[in-house]
Amino acid sequence: MATEMKQPPTYAIASVDHALRLATILQLEGGLSVADAAERLGVARSTAHRLLAMLVFRDFAAQDDSKVYRPGPVLELASHSRSTASRLRQAALPHLHRLVDELGESVNLTVRTGSTTRFIACAECQQALRVGSREGMVFPAHQTTAGLLLLSELTDEELDSTYAGAAQTEVPDLDALRRELAKVRRNGFALNQGRSERGVVAIGVPVRSPEGAAIAGLSVSMPSVRYDRGRLRPIVAILASVASALEKDLNER
Repeated sequence: MATEMKQPPTYAIASVDHALRLATILQLEGGLSVADAAERLGVARSTAHRLLAMLVFRDFAAQDDSKVYRPGPVLELASHSRSTASRLRQAALPHLHRLVDELGESVNLTVRTGSTTRFIACAECQQALRVGSREGMVFPAHQTTAGLLLLSELTDEELDSTYAGAAQTEVPDLDALRRELAKVRRNGFALNQGRSERGVVAIGVPVRSPEGAAIAGLSVSMPSVRYDRGRLRPIVAILASVASALEKDLNER
């Protein structure tokens, strides 16, 4: 079921938000200096240092001999996939910013793990009404644009296996999902109208490995009031062009 478009809490606590963002960065990228942390959060270095020190105290981070902060014991479990996520994110960021300039909307790079998807890189547009960054967030795969793209690559047996271990409340109608995934395969893109969040429309294309396997979804998200059906094909063409450029960069790394 779709949820409302996410907005910051009425009484947001900036320090908590900053600490959670730093933990997410460490989880996805694996290393961070105080200067990098300050730049990413837009805060003073002294503030970044205090935030990182608290993450160290709570075992979310650890500082190595070169004074770089790395995932601590709490985040160690996720560090096994860090290199792949970090490589994808690093290669994608310039392309995401290019997409924001071209489309004027927020864009995302998302990967799938089992029946869930995680946003590993986002770039926000500057419009007053916009879809905010989802970086680090996890959603059910069948509710997201990238999830539909990546699930569409699975065979029927693989799809059944993906949801075999999920809680009953988290398993979608697989027959209906198969029909949707078949449409995604035919089209070569996914259109998500309020599927994960009411008031949000997202369009995405796959990013493929040198072997041709879909490894991520590249998508643009916008408030539904700005979605124009007549722009669907041009947007897909732009996304496909940028995905191709990203694939080339990944192949050269």
